[in-house]
Amino acid sequence: MALTLVEASKLSNDTLLSGVIETIAQESPILQRLPFIEIVGNGLTYNRENTSPTAAFYDVGDTWTEDTPTFTQATATLKVMGGDADIDNFLKSTRSNLQDLEASVVQLKARAVRSLFDTTFVNGNVSTNAKSFDGIDRLCVAGQTVSMGTNGASLSLAKLDELIDAVKGGKPDLLLMSRRTRRSLNVLARTSGTFLEADRDEFGGMLQFYDGIPIGINDYIGDAQTVGTSSDCSTVYAMQFGSGALSGLTAPGGLTVERVGSLETKDASRIRVKWYASLALFNTVKLAKLTG
Repeated sequence: MALTLVEASKLSNDTLLSGVIETIAQESPILQRLPFIEIVGNGLTYNRENTSPTAAFYDVGDTWTEDTPTFTQATATLKVMGGDADIDNFLKSTRSNLQDLEASVVQLKARAVRSLFDTTFVNGNVSTNAKSFDGIDRLCVAGQTVSMGTNGASLSLAKLDELIDAVKGGKPDLLLMSRRTRRSLNVLARTSGTFLEADRDEFGGMLQFYDGIPIGINDYIGDAQTVGTSSDCSTVYAMQFGSGALSGLTAPGGLTVERVGSLETKDASRIRVKWYASLALFNTVKLAKLTG
């Protein structure tokens, strides 16, 4: 069963853990929607569907031809991510009348974990950092890439629609883009005489939609990518989430908050926020990107 971080936190009785997960998910449109599959072991080997089987009409007596889907075997290995948060005992005793020092320190560490996951979700590259996992930019295959042109071009609604149509088996669950691209999309919508739909998410924040698809912002999608002669390009990603599409992988228990306890070398106690996680794409047509 695949659960998002938010849903998983509802099954926990640990107030500190629930607070960490809420902090992480509240500022990340990815973690609000990405389901995670718990796996036993240090990785998952799975068959990624590349092409679907076909069917045909036959006359009586015709010879039937066999046609099967094609797969690529892929392996996603769980990676260790997280960090330690040290709470000085003196400050905890003398400053906690102003605010909960422990909660504040752990919250900042949780945001650091969220930032690390968000940037790796997009830009992760095992070939340059073996400790991380491959992000959606590397998981997206060439046949699922829509281009604005050899040297890039200004965003157009027609190209955005082409990106959405590249995701098969239903509409994407999320359009992920930079803030600059979202501003460009707002201008395009107003120029065409309409506005992007808007509603509140479960955390009370405003969420915009294009063609009924939520728009997510990721601050780690660069706006200075080089395409041909242009060096000010960006990328928009469209994706479906689920066990047959794009899904996160996690060890049993998911994200955990561990109280390491008192430290020997200094007057402080340590809390460790850790997560054994990775990313898996089960079907190539569930992820597409618009480059340039």
